[in-house]
Amino acid sequence: MITLWSGFIILILILLLLDLGVFHRKDEVISAKEAILWTVFWVILSLIFNVVIYFAYTHHWMGIGEAAHHVQSGGDAALKYFTGYVIEKSLSLDNILVIAVIFSYFQVPLKYQHRVLFWGILGALIMRGVMIMAGTVLIQRFEWMIYIFGGFLLLTAVKMLVTKTETIEPDKNILIRIVKKVYPVSSGFDGRHFFTTRDNVRAVTPLFLVLLIIESTDVLFAVDSIPAIFAVTTDPFIVFTSNVFAILGLRSLYFALAAMLETFRYLKVSLVFVLAYVGVKMIFSHSFPIPTIVSLCIIGALLFVGIMSSIIVKKNVPAK
Repeated sequence: MITLWSGFIILILILLLLDLGVFHRKDEVISAKEAILWTVFWVILSLIFNVVIYFAYTHHWMGIGEAAHHVQSGGDAALKYFTGYVIEKSLSLDNILVIAVIFSYFQVPLKYQHRVLFWGILGALIMRGVMIMAGTVLIQRFEWMIYIFGGFLLLTAVKMLVTKTETIEPDKNILIRIVKKVYPVSSGFDGRHFFTTRDNVRAVTPLFLVLLIIESTDVLFAVDSIPAIFAVTTDPFIVFTSNVFAILGLRSLYFALAAMLETFRYLKVSLVFVLAYVGVKMIFSHSFPIPTIVSLCIIGALLFVGIMSSIIVKKNVPAK
């Protein structure tokens, strides 16, 4: 079991190193076409890993699935992985909108945005791994925690519904306050660097502040999204791997969709209903369990309605 976890983590590190060290070694603007191709690549890779999940749980490679909660077969595990992946991927769309606001606020040059997202996602993977393990332990030890998570998701859905616009207030971010007490902040960017030296004084650049804000906002999104996948399964390996693959494609998805997010104006409403549904599912999980395939269909339908409504409204609104 430890070997399986170690192998997966090594695989992800290799993919990340190839991404930044080989394919995106130079700081350059990523075109929409390239971003779409990379998005397709990460989606295909995620689906291939779903096949690995199927065979791993069918044949119990290295003991995987033998003691997992609610996993009956390889097919069941693969379905839970895919459902979790869809949930995490859809919720990441709101994260993309916030990232776009952060980059716009700090006026980060396009050619440096990929580098910031790379390190931001690497940090997010570590933090989410810790949060997933903690959440798994809590749910397995205290069954009533599932109701707490469900209620929290309902509150999050309400908050997302009433919040109309995303605002960035760096001075209120606790990480930014701490950094400013330790390091001076340079007045401008120093290329791709997070740290610089001005007048023989070590200072952080605005690019580093952007990284910190993205990391801190991802923690808030993880608090929303991780409980959501616990409504599908409490198997830590499925929860972690589906989260990881959803996050890995976040950078390319950002560059592919950031400019078009305003077009999908009703997609956020769909995400509200997704969170609300998952919250209700968690609350009634013991008394009225909903099959995973039904949840997948409901979530897919909600997202489809949001996307199609946005396209139809966009088409019917006359151009200015």
